[in-house]
Amino acid sequence: MAGNSSTFVAGLTVAALATVGFLAFQASASAPADLAEPRRSGAPVTAPKAHRDKEHPAALPADSGVGARVVYSLDDDRVWLVAANGKVNRTFKVTPGSVDPLTGDYSVTSRSGAVTGTDGTPVEHVVRFATVDDVTIGFSAALDGSLPEPDPTVRTGGIRESVADGDAMWGFATIGQSVVVIP
Repeated sequence: MAGNSSTFVAGLTVAALATVGFLAFQASASAPADLAEPRRSGAPVTAPKAHRDKEHPAALPADSGVGARVVYSLDDDRVWLVAANGKVNRTFKVTPGSVDPLTGDYSVTSRSGAVTGTDGTPVEHVVRFATVDDVTIGFSAALDGSLPEPDPTVRTGGIRESVADGDAMWGFATIGQSVVVIP
């Protein structure tokens, strides 16, 4: 009987080690190639250098990416919805939250038709593309049309746009759509 229980324990040990080895292999196979510099969720891939036309501040900045994309300027608080052919479909001013994304290339990761913003305001057409220090960054339109200045004491990532601009963003920025954040 003692031989049978030690054989049983040895079998369990081998099975456990095989399982741990298999799980370790799966984890290493799905790990990023470069673990030396961990990235935040939605961390940018590149940091574009966009050149502005000082005489035409609403003009799409040069070097702001290629193809269909949303371009968001941190300095100008402006968004451009750019078609695949490079033509600007729409541009508009926005009011940022208190937390900005880093400059770089992102993709739309999720969308919500209607939610309550972190400031308690009902918002619609939420288009999310980044996370910075556990704060989700995305575009949204307040149902009441308000564009409040951000409260620096509250960490918010909502970039507010008018209801009409929110409708345009919602129709343009589907899951996976490129979002380029420039200085």
